[in-house]
Amino acid sequence: MQKLIAAVAAGLALAATSGTAQAQISDDVVKIGVLTDMSSLYADATGKGSLAAVEMAVADYGAKAAGKPVAVVAADHQNKPDVGVNIARNWYDNDKVDAIFDVPTSSVALPVSALTREKNKIHINSGGGSSDITGTACSPNTVHWTYDTYALSNVAGKAMVKRGEDSWFFVTADYAFGMALQRDAANVVKESGGKVLGEVRHPLNSSDFSSFLLQAQASKAKVVALANAGGDTTNALKQASEFGLTQGGQKMIALLQEITDTHSLGIKATQGLIVTDAFYWDMNEETRAFSKRFNEKVGHMPTMIQAGLYSATMHYLKAIDAIKSDEAPKVMEQMRKTPVNDFFARNGKIRIDGRMVHDMYLFEVKKPEESKGEWDLYKLIATVPGDEAFRPLDKGGCPLVTH
Repeated sequence: MQKLIAAVAAGLALAATSGTAQAQISDDVVKIGVLTDMSSLYADATGKGSLAAVEMAVADYGAKAAGKPVAVVAADHQNKPDVGVNIARNWYDNDKVDAIFDVPTSSVALPVSALTREKNKIHINSGGGSSDITGTACSPNTVHWTYDTYALSNVAGKAMVKRGEDSWFFVTADYAFGMALQRDAANVVKESGGKVLGEVRHPLNSSDFSSFLLQAQASKAKVVALANAGGDTTNALKQASEFGLTQGGQKMIALLQEITDTHSLGIKATQGLIVTDAFYWDMNEETRAFSKRFNEKVGHMPTMIQAGLYSATMHYLKAIDAIKSDEAPKVMEQMRKTPVNDFFARNGKIRIDGRMVHDMYLFEVKKPEESKGEWDLYKLIATVPGDEAFRPLDKGGCPLVTH
């Protein structure tokens, strides 16, 4: 499988150059590396779809920037920091990669961001979640494009309390990511006038959520919030449906849930679920047009991470074209001073801490009788402006921010 992935990635890279293998290792090429999860729990949300999104953007742009051909390479970091950093180092030192895109899994994203700064290249992160990427670990060489843990918690908490769903119970994965999600969401709930009625923590990779869900049910909280991800979220939602939590009037919210997860679980099991997202395919003509093309290429509708990568790739190539240079500091400066206006973001802006600020959305999963097709899954509840969704610039502890 790994050989197949490498072969596919190499083939795509060659295709993107519209030239020869020699052209790829020349300084006369703009080279993008897509570092992602091709084989594990984030493969559907990122993986081959992330690579496809970058490839689509490069092709749509004409496969050239500032007169240079654009090449794309890809690799599987296996969600292991040492593997990811070794790939990134080899790309920068030997393969003349100019920018690394995607990098889901914050434990990989953070050291890759640090290495990128050391090598004075560019990292545009779409897949990683930790808000530390633009907080204490911020870098002048990194842009955090799509979402982060602060925005996920903030959007859900504010919007739902405002709707009167003001009592919460947390089912939380007992490790750093889950606890950070719970902490951020609980703070927002309380600041918005709501209250937290209780919490229960479960081990990572749990298969049986019955005792945790029974506690959530007994709390009578209006909202049961899942502060976990991947298989834990999927298992908890399946079992919540079996226990009848939503039928009993409680709202389920998955603080990190991709459309591919919702589709995989099925609309019957997820109806009424509240989801925070940065993108949904069926919002307007532009999102539908891109998503239809993506679906034809990949076989599913794009996740927010994949749609964000198309947007980020276009912004990066436009910056290179505008200044006729692919030197990292100059490109970063151009990207920061240029608004992002496309199907993914309206009036998006890149702050000095690297955060790309854009609107975020709160959705509810439709009932089976409301859905008109396989991917007709969400209805929009609230649009939260970027300046309200993401952490204030002066609150993240980024040393690049001067007061």
